[in-house]
Amino acid sequence: MTWDIVANILIGGVLTGLVYALMALGLSVIFGVIRVVNFAHGEMTALAMYAAVLLFEGGRLDPVLSIPLVAGGLFVLGYIMQRRLVEPFIGRPEHEQFILLLSVAVILTNGLLIAFGPDARGILTDYSFDSYAFGPIIIDKTRVIAAAGALISALGLLALFRYSRTGKAIRACSDNLLGARVVGLNVPRLYGLTFGLGAAAVGIAGCLLALVIDVLPPLGPELTLLAFIIVIVGGLGSMTGALLGGILIGMSEAIAGLLFTPSMKSMLSFALLILVLALRPQGLFGKRAL
Repeated sequence: MTWDIVANILIGGVLTGLVYALMALGLSVIFGVIRVVNFAHGEMTALAMYAAVLLFEGGRLDPVLSIPLVAGGLFVLGYIMQRRLVEPFIGRPEHEQFILLLSVAVILTNGLLIAFGPDARGILTDYSFDSYAFGPIIIDKTRVIAAAGALISALGLLALFRYSRTGKAIRACSDNLLGARVVGLNVPRLYGLTFGLGAAAVGIAGCLLALVIDVLPPLGPELTLLAFIIVIVGGLGSMTGALLGGILIGMSEAIAGLLFTPSMKSMLSFALLILVLALRPQGLFGKRAL
């Protein structure tokens, strides 16, 4: 095994990890503000991937160009889902929230199975087999595009929460809910916007993931579990932690595929999760608000 092979695999893992990070960022945002865990997160990602596939097959629309449509649709879905479905369960026992969102996940998975069948579907663009060569380092163009889109989207989401008026209001709800209500903030509306933004991040991640991997209905639960691992490693509620956690998990999957077999790629991810839980239970960046 030569250094250039190791470098190629690790770089590919980092690029894929950035897309994972964007997906997990949506979960972290929702939990950090609303304190509700979206157990249908991976299923919503799979829904976004199927939307990207349909737009590509029906209109030859590149997944990158379909991001505004898919992200917008997921934002509306997330907003309505929070206001009409999740809002009545805020403040209720956590096991009731779990059953509610797990039910949504099962409905989405089986709905996708009924609509699209059990076979995997993927996207082959004009640049699917293109690559960039830097000496012995060869990087897939699709992974570069997906990682760049994920990084730009993640930075945009971070900037929105830190500098926009709406983002500051959402952070106020996260930091001090009672104070936010006292000063007159419309907390239910802000919660809806937060869930919508988290779902939009999922929509973008789904379009970018469709460039890298094929989609099939059972992929949803796997992505939900992956998102949980990332946010726990990075720190629940920490956006920066979600970004770092995604990169670490992407690298661990790449290393597992290199040392063992691709089918065992989750092994090192779970090992990393156990290590973090044993040494730093609050995650790398701690359990904190946005």
